[in-house]
Amino acid sequence: MTKTILLATTALFLGAGAAAAQTPPTAAPQAESGQQGVLVFTPDFFADQRPNTALDMVNRVPGFSVVDGDGSRGFEGSVGNVLVNGARPASKNDTGSAVLSRTLASQVERIELVRGGAPGIDMQGYAVVVNVITRTESSRQSIFTANATLFEGGQDLYGGSYQFTAREGERTWGVTLSDGMSMSDANGMGPVVRRDGTGAVIRTEDYWNDQYGGGTSIRGNFATPLFGGKIDLTARYGVNDFHAIALQTSPTVRRENLFDDDGSGGEVGVVYTRPLSPRFNLETRFIHQFNDFDSVSVARSRVDGVDNPEQRFTSEGNASETIFRSLVRFERSPALTFETGGEVAYNMLETDQAFSVGGAPVPLPSASVTVEELRGEAFGKGTWRIRDDLTLEGGLRLEASTISQSGDADQEKSFFFAKPRLQATWTPMANNQLRFRFEREVGQLDFGDFAASADLDEDNVLGGNADLEPEQRWITEITYERRFWTDGIVSIGYRHDEIVDAIDVLPLDMGLSAVGNIGDGTLDQLAVNILVPMDRFGFSGGKLGFRNTWNHTEVTDPTTGETREISGVRPSQPVFTIQQDIPSWKLQWGGAYIESLHQFSYDPDQTSGFRGSDYFELWAEYKPTATLSLRAQ
Repeated sequence: MTKTILLATTALFLGAGAAAAQTPPTAAPQAESGQQGVLVFTPDFFADQRPNTALDMVNRVPGFSVVDGDGSRGFEGSVGNVLVNGARPASKNDTGSAVLSRTLASQVERIELVRGGAPGIDMQGYAVVVNVITRTESSRQSIFTANATLFEGGQDLYGGSYQFTAREGERTWGVTLSDGMSMSDANGMGPVVRRDGTGAVIRTEDYWNDQYGGGTSIRGNFATPLFGGKIDLTARYGVNDFHAIALQTSPTVRRENLFDDDGSGGEVGVVYTRPLSPRFNLETRFIHQFNDFDSVSVARSRVDGVDNPEQRFTSEGNASETIFRSLVRFERSPALTFETGGEVAYNMLETDQAFSVGGAPVPLPSASVTVEELRGEAFGKGTWRIRDDLTLEGGLRLEASTISQSGDADQEKSFFFAKPRLQATWTPMANNQLRFRFEREVGQLDFGDFAASADLDEDNVLGGNADLEPEQRWITEITYERRFWTDGIVSIGYRHDEIVDAIDVLPLDMGLSAVGNIGDGTLDQLAVNILVPMDRFGFSGGKLGFRNTWNHTEVTDPTTGETREISGVRPSQPVFTIQQDIPSWKLQWGGAYIESLHQFSYDPDQTSGFRGSDYFELWAEYKPTATLSLRAQ
C-alpha cells in the first residue's frame, strides 16, 4: 500500500500569571523518599525538550506510554493510567491525555512514575501509572491548536481546538471547543487477493480506500473546594460523522463499498473527594454518558458487464451508561493503605437494523433489540510497603450483573464473578525492578454483538447472539525493568493468560455468523522495550529505541475443530525508533520504522486479514518560544 501523508499541527499557548518553563540542566529522576517504586521527575528533567504542556512532559517519561482506557462499560478497570493530583478525571471520556493537553508545562510541579503500586494510589489494574502534581498559583491560560492532514489521492482533513483554563488557588474552571478529525493511516492503494481453501488464487484486484470524518464538541470543567472537600465537574456535548469508501477493480470487475455514519453524544461527570479524618478519605463519583447513531453500508458490484443486486445494511439507535461509585481509603500508616467501596452501573443499547439484497428484505437474527444491564461490584484493596524495596498490592472484586434483552430476542441472564488480584514489586538495587502480577479479569461484553451487524466489503453479515457470556482470563505476568544513563531503559515482560469462554466468531443458521463464545484458549506474550540515550556515542540529545510484543494465541476453531490463533491479535509488530533534541535550534525530530505486521480474523467460511511492511513515520517539531509549537509529521 503506497501513500503520502503530511500531518501538520500548530499550537499557540498563551498564559497570564504563570511563569514560562525554565531550562536548567537536565536532572536525573529521583526515587521518592522511602519508596523505590516511585520515581520523581521534576521540570528540569524535561528542559531540553522545551515542553509546552504537561502531555509533552509525560510523553517523555522513559518507559511510560499514555493509555486512555478501553472505553468498556463501568469504571473499574476501564480507565487510563494517568492521574492528576492523585485522581483520575471526572469522566471516562475526559481522558488523562486530554486533561494534560490543556495543562501548561509551567503549571507542573513534578511527575511521579508509580511502578507496581504505592500507598494512596489507585492503580486500576495497571503495573505503571503517572501522577502529575500541579501548582496552585493563580493563572489564566489559552491553548489554540490547528491541524491539517493531507493525503495523496485521498480526503484532506482540517481541525483545531481552543482551550481556556483559569485557576484561583484551589478553584479551576475552563472550556474546550473542538473541531476534531478522524482518519486511517491505511488509506491508499494496494492489492486484494482471494484464495480458495487449497490456497489457489481465485481473484486478484486493485484496491483503493479512503476513510475520513470528524466531530465538533464543547466541554466545560469546574472544580472548587466544597464542604471540607473538593468537587470536580465536567460536561460535554458533540456531533460527529464518519465516511468510508473502498473500491476493488480489475479489467472485468468493479466492487464498491460505501459507509456513512452520523451521531451525537454527551456526558456529565462529578467527583467529590473529602477527608473524613486524618486517616480516612472519601471519593464519590457519578458519570452519565449517552449517544445516538445512524449508519448505512452499501455494496455494489459489476462483474463481466453485469450488475449484481445492491446490498444495503442500515442501523440506528441510541445507547447510554450511568455509573455511581464510592470508596473510602484508610491510611493505616505511611506504609499501609486499605481501600473499600462499591460501584453500581446501568447500561442500555436500543438498536434497529435492516438488511436487503436488490431491494428485497433479508431477515436477520436479533435485528431489532434492546439490551440492558444492571451491574454491581464490591471491592477491597490493600497496599503494603513491607520494606523500602518491596511492595505488595492485593485485592478482591465481587461482581454481579443481570443482562436482559427484548425485541427480536427475549432473554435474561445473571452472572457472578470473583476477581482476585495480587501484585508484588521488588527493587533489589537502584534502577532495577522486578514486578509480578496474578489476576482474574472478566471482559465487558460489547452490546453491539447482541444485535446484527455487517462488514459488506468482506462479504460478511453477522447475526446477533443472545447467548453471549463474558470472557474470563486468569493472568500471570512478570516484568523486569532496568534503568540506566539517566533516561535509558530495558524492560522485558512475560505474560500467560488462561482464557475461559473466549470470544470470537461462530457459525449460525442460514449461512450467517455471529460473535460468540467458542471455548477456552491461551495467550503467551513476550514484551520488550529498549530506549538507549546516545550522548556518549557522539549523537548529542539522541535516543534509539526498539519495542515489540510477541503474541502466541491458541483456540479451537468452532467450524474445523482445529487449533488456530485468536482473531484480531497481531503476532508481532516490531518498531524501531529514533529521536533527537537540539536545544540550540529549538528543534526536536524523530522517526519510526515497522518492518512488517499482519493481522487475521477467522470466520466460519473464510479467513481475512492484511499484511503490511516497510512502514515509515518521520516528524519534526519546532518550538521558537515557550508558547508556540509547530509540528510536521
